[in-house]
Amino acid sequence: MNIAMTDPDPLSRLAHQIFDDLRALSPDGAGVSRPAYSGIETQALDYLADLARDHMLAVDTDAAGNMWFSLPAHRNAESFMVIGSHVDTVPEGGNYDGLAGVVAGLLVLIRGRDRGLRIPVKCLAMRGEESAWFGSCYLGSKALTGQMTAAELAAPHKGDGRPLADHMRALGIDTAPLTAGQPLMLLDQIAGYVELHIEQGPLLIERDMPAAVVTGIRGNIRYRSVTCTGAGGHSGAVPRAYRHDPVLAMADLLTRLDDSWLHILQTGGDLVLTSGIVGTDPARHAITRIADNVSFSLDIRSQSTEVLDHMRAYLHEEMADIARVRGVSFDTGPEIPAAPALMDDAMVAGLMEAMGRTGIAPFSMASGAGHDAAVFAQAGVPAAMIFVRNRNGSHNPREAMEIADFMVGTRIISEYLEATDT
Repeated sequence: MNIAMTDPDPLSRLAHQIFDDLRALSPDGAGVSRPAYSGIETQALDYLADLARDHMLAVDTDAAGNMWFSLPAHRNAESFMVIGSHVDTVPEGGNYDGLAGVVAGLLVLIRGRDRGLRIPVKCLAMRGEESAWFGSCYLGSKALTGQMTAAELAAPHKGDGRPLADHMRALGIDTAPLTAGQPLMLLDQIAGYVELHIEQGPLLIERDMPAAVVTGIRGNIRYRSVTCTGAGGHSGAVPRAYRHDPVLAMADLLTRLDDSWLHILQTGGDLVLTSGIVGTDPARHAITRIADNVSFSLDIRSQSTEVLDHMRAYLHEEMADIARVRGVSFDTGPEIPAAPALMDDAMVAGLMEAMGRTGIAPFSMASGAGHDAAVFAQAGVPAAMIFVRNRNGSHNPREAMEIADFMVGTRIISEYLEATDT
């Protein structure tokens, strides 16, 4: 696996090789699947471990099954920077979501082995970031930082129904330290956490930018299934004044939320809002029938806790008003919240300066999706992120990151770390 460093662009060639090899190790339909806490995920980690050893890096595994890479001289460092991300994917997903951040960390270490790093740096390859398998996300980073809950350990797998703890034990992971809810290491050892990730939206493509520094990760308020209940009836026989139509009530609510979204953006706020699941019961409802209920999801995201609190209150106020006017009722079910995570100001500034030194005009943006970086930030670890341009979104086989853009993001991190004293 070792590529001679006499090649004019050896790290770029190595990146191609790693991505190609891991794609070949985890094919599934149109894309790749590396399920969280599975044998396939373990094979991917073992591949990375073999490659790291070939490049004279030290390899360690923590109590949650996450893998650590470092220069041998830094293996037992008392304080160090971390470059990390995850190796699992969604079912039939893309090859770059998560993996790109781990590969970037390995390349930084290999480059640092030859050029010299002024501070100890470790690369962290985490398990279980995607929620697709057990219904909860950031499992590897939550376990590491002591934020994993008993409910998450008991969460059933989407396929076989066995709890996460069983899947962990089947891989030789002792779940007792995780049940205790204590960090698996002294978190103040981590001087900072940096994560490279493909952008999952179109901003860098539209701006023709290869990379960006992330300023914050949006928090969210989620409702998996809001139900609006009214009264069924014949579509031709019930006049408007006598209708209690839940579909129109839902449409009214979504329109009001959309108007509020626009106002918040026009006044300088940050917000995105999505209802990705909408439907009546096709077995009971028909084109000639007024539905008696409709269900829909809501996903409200912002970098601002104040905006999220405002939208929560506004949502309930508008539901109450629409329920009174239209004679319907709303039931949101349980709220699933996640707090926003701001990136560390000093790290953001340092990465922006490093971006300029690579010859790229410094550019920053917010992340709409969640990442392990948010878990570290919420645990009190200074955190920052780099986004790399990527076409066609993520969580699908059409992820289209260019290696040249990936190398720009990797160089930004190297430049930042090589200029960092502490």
